[in-house]
Amino acid sequence: MKIVILAGGAGTRLWPMSTEKKPKQFQRLLSKKSMLQETFDRVSFENPENIYVSTNSRYVQLVREQLPQIPASNIIAEPSRQDSGPCMGLVAAIIAKKDPDAVLAMLSSDHLVKDKEELKHKLKVAAAIAKRDKTLNIIEVKAKNPNTNLGYVKIGKHLSIEDGVEIYEFKKFTEKPDIKTAKEFVASHKYLWNTGYYVWRADVILKAIKEHLPNTHSCLMKIQNGGSIEKFYPKCDKISIDYGVMEKVHPNQVRIIPADLGWSDIGTWNTLYEALADSPKSNIIKGNVNALDCEGCIIYNERDTILSVYGLKNMVVVQSPNHHLCCPRTKSNDLKHFLNARTNTD
Repeated sequence: MKIVILAGGAGTRLWPMSTEKKPKQFQRLLSKKSMLQETFDRVSFENPENIYVSTNSRYVQLVREQLPQIPASNIIAEPSRQDSGPCMGLVAAIIAKKDPDAVLAMLSSDHLVKDKEELKHKLKVAAAIAKRDKTLNIIEVKAKNPNTNLGYVKIGKHLSIEDGVEIYEFKKFTEKPDIKTAKEFVASHKYLWNTGYYVWRADVILKAIKEHLPNTHSCLMKIQNGGSIEKFYPKCDKISIDYGVMEKVHPNQVRIIPADLGWSDIGTWNTLYEALADSPKSNIIKGNVNALDCEGCIIYNERDTILSVYGLKNMVVVQSPNHHLCCPRTKSNDLKHFLNARTNTD
């Protein structure tokens, strides 16, 4: 199995620690390691030669600095952001040139996964199914609350049990539903949160891309045959793998593998707080901070000077090397809109 860590996003909703120059996956948000390093650690059951990183060309040096264990040739650089469809297709095309039957496990670098052994087990089961049945497999997690920032997958009938793991039929995707729909999904117990953890053979996903994104496939084949990535990759369709492929393939080509990973998509300061807090009144504090009479706050200080905070409730306070942020925790979900009005977020 080839593990592919996706690390090309910008993550602007975790500003000011996550910036265009150094996005969240390269920041130490969860521990003393960056999120990219955390992701590498949880898949280190594989030989580093079988671990790849897909990233934007401007972050190649950051990847090399943070993951010196993996070969430089395993860092796949994208000259432009074309979304996850072309991104995953490019990885498949490059690896398939040497090994078309290779099984690829695609994992995001900006997630929290508390149960590493569960992830390892489910990845190996998914890889065995992908190799044998040539299906497109997704490892998904239970929808615990009506989160409107996540995608949902509706599951169908139970199909089989593989190495103690239940395998289900795939019905449909729904991306970021409104709150009413999300509540209905959770109450039905028929929907899982979409982690975006895909496991498939390189030749199988390339065949699906050829059928549903023919222009992208044509560009990828030119790259595979020696064409310039800089020339042909930006000509690919700019579309997610879900919209471009997964919503179009026949459901019998897909398998759903439920997992209990202790999983969170760390997309905003609020979701970071919810993932780490022991209780609604807990404070999440990192760095040189003096906090008094505060509750429900996330307070990060990346500077050497002391950050003093007094009498705050449910707030985000961040002091980065270049910027400061202070806002209500729930408002942090709207940071992207705030930053769009700025000319410089670095």
